Amino acid sequence: MKRRTRDTADDSEARLEALAVALAGLRGPEAFQAFLTDLCTPAELEAMTDRWRVVPLLQQGMPYREIHDLTQVSVTTIGRVARTLERGAGGYALALPANASATVRKESP
Repeated sequence: MKRRTRDTADDSEARLEALAVALAGLRGPEAFQAFLTDLCTPAELEAMTDRWRVVPLLQQGMPYREIHDLTQVSVTTIGRVARTLERGAGGYALALPANASATVRKESP
């Protein structure tokens, strides 16, 4: 990721807040998906969807290797998501529906 040398923490926080406000203003999954598709590169979308896909499996307590075998997401990425679940800002937990873990198992091959 590019770092701008003139940025301050306040500038960075203000830009993140502006993005959060834009996201919060979206209504419905279709609008959110359109925004993400416009905002992100295909590689960024793949990385984000990989991370999100493993969250419910980690919440179930599934072992990393089993998650990898099921999703083909790298064990390194799975570990990063697990650390974020433990020590992050709590965003994954806020976004995870109560029934997501059951849904993920049903959709898996």
